[in-house]
Amino acid sequence: MVASLSNARQRILPIGRIAAEAAARPSYGKKPDRLLVPLNYPPMPEALSGLIERVTYHNPENGFAVLKVKVKGRQDLVTVVGSATSVSAGEHLEATGRWVVDREHGQQFKADEVKTTHPASAEGIERYLASGAIRSIGPKTAAKIVGIYKERTLEILDQYPSMLAHIKGIGPERLKRIRQSWQEQKEVRKIMLFLAEHGISSGRAVRIYRTYGQESIAKIKANPYRLADDIRGIGFKSADELAARLGIDRNSPFRARAAVQYTLQELAGKGHCGYPEHDAVEQTTRLVEIDERIVRDAVEAAVRDATVIREKIECESWLYLVGLHRAEVGLAQSVHRIASATPHPLPQIDVEKAIAWVEAKLSITLATGQQEAIRQACRQKMLVITGGPGVGKTTLVRSILEIFAAKKVRCVLAAPTGRAAKRLSETTDRPAKTIHRLLEFDPASGEFKRNTQNPLDGDLFVLDETSMVDIVLGHQFFRAVASGACVILVGDVDQLPSVGPGSVLGDLIASDVVPVVRLTEIFRQAAESEIVAAAHAVNRGRAPDSRTGEALSDFYIIEAQEPQEIQNLMVRLVKERIPARFGFDPKTDIQVLTPMNRAELGARHLNQLLQTALNPGDGGPEVERFGWTFRVGDRVIQTENDYDKDVFNGDLGVVESINRIDQEMVVAFEGRHVPYDFGDLDELALAYVLSIHKSQGSEFPCVVIPLHTQHYIMLQRNLLYTAVTRGRRLVVLVGMKKALEMAVRRQDTGLRYTALRGRLQTV
Repeated sequence: MVASLSNARQRILPIGRIAAEAAARPSYGKKPDRLLVPLNYPPMPEALSGLIERVTYHNPENGFAVLKVKVKGRQDLVTVVGSATSVSAGEHLEATGRWVVDREHGQQFKADEVKTTHPASAEGIERYLASGAIRSIGPKTAAKIVGIYKERTLEILDQYPSMLAHIKGIGPERLKRIRQSWQEQKEVRKIMLFLAEHGISSGRAVRIYRTYGQESIAKIKANPYRLADDIRGIGFKSADELAARLGIDRNSPFRARAAVQYTLQELAGKGHCGYPEHDAVEQTTRLVEIDERIVRDAVEAAVRDATVIREKIECESWLYLVGLHRAEVGLAQSVHRIASATPHPLPQIDVEKAIAWVEAKLSITLATGQQEAIRQACRQKMLVITGGPGVGKTTLVRSILEIFAAKKVRCVLAAPTGRAAKRLSETTDRPAKTIHRLLEFDPASGEFKRNTQNPLDGDLFVLDETSMVDIVLGHQFFRAVASGACVILVGDVDQLPSVGPGSVLGDLIASDVVPVVRLTEIFRQAAESEIVAAAHAVNRGRAPDSRTGEALSDFYIIEAQEPQEIQNLMVRLVKERIPARFGFDPKTDIQVLTPMNRAELGARHLNQLLQTALNPGDGGPEVERFGWTFRVGDRVIQTENDYDKDVFNGDLGVVESINRIDQEMVVAFEGRHVPYDFGDLDELALAYVLSIHKSQGSEFPCVVIPLHTQHYIMLQRNLLYTAVTRGRRLVVLVGMKKALEMAVRRQDTGLRYTALRGRLQTV
């Protein structure tokens, strides 16, 4: 009798008897009366090989791939699911694994191991080249090349690429791109395999190659921690994991030094310029889980080498990254240099007559606070103008510019972001630039051309949205202003502080070193706006009211409780209800702002929902990289400063074109067309939804803001105030009343460690 596999009691025969019975059993005839099958014995892995016809999906971050493979002896393509560091259509695949039946997708080969190699057949080579694996070779060019060189095509590419110049359509520039892409592809594959062998995501392999070149693997082996410093997207933890796999001792001073640097960088990312040494050492020790003595030795070594600065701040030892210390000290020195220099660039004038003149010219009546600001601007070398929405900051700035320009004073206008600069230009009818463009970054040297030795040309500098300026950018700006010039800083100190380290505007105001004019009177026209009323209510710690009834308002609160309900309501509002009632274009006029990046109501998830609703794709070109799918027409945001491209963190654009052959995506930023290699797309994110922090310095015709208690950690007064003040013509809050009340009650108590205020008072 054949033993049942489901029988829990299985007879185990002595080995001697098994051998005897096996010897006596004939090789044919009736079935044996005993069958020994070990319980839970895994099935033997099977092997599968074939040609990759199509890459259905591949995530370079974790290697997960879904492939359609042409297998000899099978009529239909086989679906192979597994992990591959690099994969392209046309490559030869060898996999081991097992067959499974997926409820949704049917039979698949689930691979435990996948190996791909360059194809050997002419058919495979053509498909490989046509897939876009090599930049500047598309289907037509691939057919031409393989039509001539057949199976030798890849050998020609590798050893005799100049022979491609004989093919029609391949000129010198295109040949250069092909050669570079082939070389890059070879080296990147090596890096990807190296990282995969050590359990590290290979998604940044292209950037590693472009940073280190052909010495990439050797440099990584010599010092894996350099990846955290040099390669955007690779943090200390990934580098530390790689170091462990490469055999670097966990107690290595090398590791401790890298950890100290990483901790200070993380603290800078949270807004701190410096940090108390005791706390920094404690955080580093927790991070690397080694003896605190080793970390303290690493700090001492870093201080000796001047890669970390130690300074006594109010009787306590602080640690600084070198660049942040230089910026904090330098900014304070520049402020004193400019503020104390004489004379004022504006000639002696009768200020009262000037005020009357500008009121008549602009047909306005200036409030008492605005008039006082003009008096200060005409006397002081540096002035801060602050106040909330509707208090006349824009009118005041325009009035000052009119007076100064009438006396032939050269006026220069700047703002931290492109959108803020554009708005400043529109409201003053004068040219304005971003700070980065004003300072003229030089990619060759990696420095700004405008500095202390080569100062900016101008007599009056007006810097708008100063609350956004961090310590580093503030230092770069002030050191490039000549001592003889005067500076007017405009901003709302009650908004969120800068994304980068420091609190420049707040520290300048608190220091009492620079004259400050705080505008408080709300003008009649602004007072009629429910947006302005709501913003000031929030700033005073009171929940705003929402007008109800048939009459149109510019501020609404729509209650919803569950995250799914809020999601669905927001999609309907953006796609249908707001456009139908107010006429806003959902793709260009409506901006969703959310307190967080993660969670159901975070920017990442909501972006994917709105992209599906507003730009689902119609079979046109798209590219998937670094967790995002980009399509033509998508709204995107630059997430890093890229001086080579002349685009900066926070710049908003629209995807203009996607070229899969050249592996290039073009984005339009305020009319400027900027090309991105597919390997650089980690600099971009979808921007149908922005975090409130990312919206600083921008204004939008319509703003929609989800609020829910799942945002608890971020529900703060200045965050909500900043979000509400981003809307120009319509603001809609969607969510829980409890979350709204929580936000207006809670003030931001997060202390930023910065010594700028003290430096300003003592320099």
